[in-house]
Amino acid sequence: MSEVDSRYVWQDREIRFDLPFEQLKPRKGEVEIDSINAVEDTKGNNGVRGALSVTNLRIIWVAHDEPGTNLSIGWSCVMHTSVKDAASRLRGHTQGLYVMTRFNSSRFEFIFTSLVKGSPRLFTTAQNVFLAYSTTKLYRDLKLRGAIIKDRQLLLLPDEAVFNKVDGVMNLSSDQGNLGTYFITNVRLVWHANLAENFNVSIPYMQIKAVKVRDSKFGPALVIETSPRSGGYILGFRIDPYERLTEVYKEIQRLHEVYSAEPIFGVQFKAESKPKPFESIKVERKEDDVQIVDTEDHFDTLAAYYASGSGKVDRPPVFSPELGLAVEQLPDNISIEQLWSVST
Repeated sequence: MSEVDSRYVWQDREIRFDLPFEQLKPRKGEVEIDSINAVEDTKGNNGVRGALSVTNLRIIWVAHDEPGTNLSIGWSCVMHTSVKDAASRLRGHTQGLYVMTRFNSSRFEFIFTSLVKGSPRLFTTAQNVFLAYSTTKLYRDLKLRGAIIKDRQLLLLPDEAVFNKVDGVMNLSSDQGNLGTYFITNVRLVWHANLAENFNVSIPYMQIKAVKVRDSKFGPALVIETSPRSGGYILGFRIDPYERLTEVYKEIQRLHEVYSAEPIFGVQFKAESKPKPFESIKVERKEDDVQIVDTEDHFDTLAAYYASGSGKVDRPPVFSPELGLAVEQLPDNISIEQLWSVST
């Protein structure tokens, strides 16, 4: 029978330098969580202003003036992050994000400095996404003997759904075989032994290299071959009768193809303080609807009041019927109504 070719996901598994533009674009299932436009790669490109993007799979830094100078750091390579003092040519002594990584047999240290004074987004976003990635490995990594079954039921991950539960599936890893149950979900394949729930295996579609049906000493068997990065396992399962085996094989093939088209990597995080684009917050300029009334009369009344000497010589008090109070006597050509309209 035919083989299912998995699409290699390197973005979260490798560290690459000076990538072509196509490899900086998000792959299927990769989501940009936050982007910061003024960040310095203080360790490798001190004094160079660039842009830093944080996705659910990696950190990307690209120099503004020379886009060919860039970095891609997969979250799987990150060992830990911290915030410490750093010496930046653009900011002087300031706080920097230290990212300690390991790839193959080499270790790398990266230091990123935000050039926006008082902005904590560089630190909080990167550290929180790293935590979210580290706690969702079951979406992406093969797991043996994990705490994934309780009372013969699969403990579902967020956004995971079971499409089929297959009883009477024999694991052919030993000479006698172990009878168990198969769960087929939108994210992974899970098998566990009926007599020992902790004897189980979780195989994400991301790590499946091939799915086959071939002969074994137990008869026709469903064979799952995993990627070299997950150990290169070859796992065999016997399902009777043969027609049922064929149905399960075809179902796994279809779900693997669906997953390859729209992968679910499991990292869920939303940058709360990410600023909105300028165009979305720009307000259209409008003319104020203002009407000015009787300005000349107001100024004439006020000028006449001061020209009469009021304020310099006290006039005798008189009773004002309009106000019901005693007020300073007004000049003959000025009334209380006119002065009141000036004050309002």
